[in-house]
Amino acid sequence: MDLLPGLSAFSVFLLIGGVGFLILIISLFFGEIFEHFDFGADHDLSHGGPGFFSTRVMSVFITAFGGFGAIATHYGFGPASASLVAFVAGVLLATPVYYFARFLYGQQVTSEVRSQDLVGQVGRVIVAIPAGGVGQVRVRLGEELVDKVARGRESNPIAENASVVVEEVLGETIVVKLR
Repeated sequence: MDLLPGLSAFSVFLLIGGVGFLILIISLFFGEIFEHFDFGADHDLSHGGPGFFSTRVMSVFITAFGGFGAIATHYGFGPASASLVAFVAGVLLATPVYYFARFLYGQQVTSEVRSQDLVGQVGRVIVAIPAGGVGQVRVRLGEELVDKVARGRESNPIAENASVVVEEVLGETIVVKLR
């Protein structure tokens, strides 16, 4: 039942390390090509970034596991103890890659404005809102100005340049009241 009789533990560890390195190089040039194999369990739900089981982190772990396992067998360790050394080394080298990937992911910014972020914000009417009709309100979200179609909470008209508070978002229209 010996499928690969000519392979030593050293050769197996080198093969494992080579496969990990190959995956790392492929993901470097082709991006997240292997990410479609992720099943959702490898993404940290608190920040949405890469998890410990992401392609790059795992390829670093596999490469380190194979390399350090080969080194350990070269220095006389048996397969079991070399695997333990390789596992510890893999975790020690993959952990900084994981935290660095999280750091990089956290540095990303987006200009996406979610409608629910407008609720409670103060804005200024830029097109008067007639009684029972609609106008336009400009709200500042962070560094971005957002113009939205607006209607008043009450049936009273709201004059241009009036200060209002966004109370509700209904699709693409916001409902405001005088401040």
